[in-house]
Amino acid sequence: MSNLLENLFYGNIRPDESIHPNTPEYQLLNQQISKTIEAYQKKLTMEEFDALEELIDLLGQTTSIYAAASYTQGFRLGVLMMLEVLGGGDRSNSS
Repeated sequence: MSNLLENLFYGNIRPDESIHPNTPEYQLLNQQISKTIEAYQKKLTMEEFDALEELIDLLGQTTSIYAAASYTQGFRLGVLMMLEVLGGGDRSNSS
């Protein structure tokens, strides 16, 4: 059995790389995005399309930062819940 902390230290744990939504809605949205980008590529000049791609890249970066912050917050909340459960929680109501 591998050591979780060692794997984390060596960078072997990458939760962002193992997330692959397998829902029809997600797949449909990705198909729509691809079709829309292809349509814009045909309509726009090369310079305009490059500017659009730059905007899409910036949106991807902000989405990635938001997802990392959400992951961190969710992990912290999960740890706090574990501490509460393992610690017995609020004992003031256990009279």
